Amino acid sequence: MSFQKLPAGNAGERPWWLYAFLALAGAAGIAIAVNGLYAQVFAIVAKGIGVTVFVTLVAFALATVIGMAIALMGLSGHVALRQSARFYVEIIRGIPILVLLFYVAFVGAPAMVAFANFLLTPLIDSGVMDKIVVRDFSLMWRAIIALTIGYAAFIAEIFRAGIQAVDEGQIEAAQALGLTRFQRFRLIVFPQAIRTIFPPLSNDFVSMVKDSSLVSVLGVADITQMGKVYAASSFRFFETYSIVAYIYLLLTIGLSLILRGIERRMRQKARLARDASPGVFPPA
Repeated sequence: MSFQKLPAGNAGERPWWLYAFLALAGAAGIAIAVNGLYAQVFAIVAKGIGVTVFVTLVAFALATVIGMAIALMGLSGHVALRQSARFYVEIIRGIPILVLLFYVAFVGAPAMVAFANFLLTPLIDSGVMDKIVVRDFSLMWRAIIALTIGYAAFIAEIFRAGIQAVDEGQIEAAQALGLTRFQRFRLIVFPQAIRTIFPPLSNDFVSMVKDSSLVSVLGVADITQMGKVYAASSFRFFETYSIVAYIYLLLTIGLSLILRGIERRMRQKARLARDASPGVFPPA
């Protein structure tokens, strides 16, 4: 078996898979427009799109911030920070997201409520506020916390690999110029690392859109949960889950195309920068 270099840019092959998907999506759209049953299912399931988008955006934003912090801890010169970051990544990556959801929802949330009540004991005893109960902690936020914890471990590894891929000569040159550690990271390391980080990070974003369907096991009213409720009450399983799959495909493939466009523009900008300043930037 031999490896081949794939054609790049406009010289590459036509995206026939995308044409096939657009044809199927168009046929499904026509079926929804002309068939009353499909239109009814779509109207009900689509009510969950807002929840799916909200859960994904909030959980991914939090996971990115926490993941970058863990990656920086892992690259720290302090052994305790490095070992703490490694412990988090290895432990959390070994737990399935679904198990993490149940654990946060039914073990972590009661523990957090009990801890909050312990801290607020003086205010509760003096009657300033009531004792917090577990049901005040919404299932949607428990699901967001679980997704954040789970994905932060994977994103931390993406950031670590991207930062370590930056040429050490660039960092040594910045040190010779007298830049502080923060300035080296902000001006030298991160702008170069983001080109390595972006493709796997965007893949994780698309994966989180799909994994957000797991929050339906907690009863959160996302796309999957709306479909489950409708299918159970109407016994229209084929129509319902066809529409659910259709909506997820529109979201994930649309998102993938947008992210690939951003990635392509980043590569073009990097190539232009290298051409404008030959010898300053390392070869791609």
